[in-house]
Amino acid sequence: HVQLVESGGGSVQAGESLKLSCVVSGVPDDTYCAGWFRQAPGKEREGVAAINTAGGNPVYEDSVKGRFTISRDNAKNTVSLQMNSLKSEDTALYYCAAIVGATMYWGQGTQVTVS
Repeated sequence: HVQLVESGGGSVQAGESLKLSCVVSGVPDDTYCAGWFRQAPGKEREGVAAINTAGGNPVYEDSVKGRFTISRDNAKNTVSLQMNSLKSEDTALYYCAAIVGATMYWGQGTQVTVS
């Protein structure tokens, strides 16, 4: 079965950086688009960044453009999100997602807190 496991969250000061990683298993590495979402307390879950099967055409939510970078390593079945210049408003539970065919799979989430 498809499984996504995130890591790399934590608590940082504003202006610092974090790198989130997501290991995807149970699906061939070049057959899914991947993305990162986040959900802050009291808010809807929102898309942050996405990337296609080959690792190209990244797209970003406006508030993270120029600060966050999504990438993938298909040899390691890993999708990463490098987050620089973090702001307090980036505080949220971050989820990795993979789209396989018509089905979206989710990780369990990793907390990012910026103070």
